[in-house]
Amino acid sequence: MSDEKDEKLENEAETPENEALPEGEEEKPSKKRRGSAETTTTVKRETVAAPRDAEGRVSVRAQAKYVRCAPRKARLVVDHIRGKSVDDARAILSTTPRAAARDVLKLLDSAVANAENNHELVADELRVKKVFVDEGPTLKRFQPRAQGRATRIRKRTSHMTILLTTKEDG
Repeated sequence: MSDEKDEKLENEAETPENEALPEGEEEKPSKKRRGSAETTTTVKRETVAAPRDAEGRVSVRAQAKYVRCAPRKARLVVDHIRGKSVDDARAILSTTPRAAARDVLKLLDSAVANAENNHELVADELRVKKVFVDEGPTLKRFQPRAQGRATRIRKRTSHMTILLTTKEDG
């Protein structure tokens, strides 16, 4: 019985693992574990050419969708920073007492990060070219009222967009 086991082991050892596969069949890649060194290599991304406006200046965009703030209230905040430099806009937003200012400041920081990381621009050379707030979907809720009635409560959402461009040389 031990002779049969020895023969099986010898036969398995003699068969090469890299045998030629029949034509048309490819070897399936072995499954890798998630944390293995082969899958966690860092690759430097290439920078993408930023879109340019009619004057030839670089413009970078950031967008925040479904922000739980009424568009009418957010427009009061974004009107203050339109056309300002990034530093001035940050100072205005950080001192504005409205709740929408936090969301707009977060969006401005995101746009600056997009400009620095994706297009290799310097934050000091950027200004707010366009900023606008569009209306998003409205959440409808109901509140009980007197005499068995119910009134609709509309919880409005906003889509905020900010467009940064390089400062003019002049």
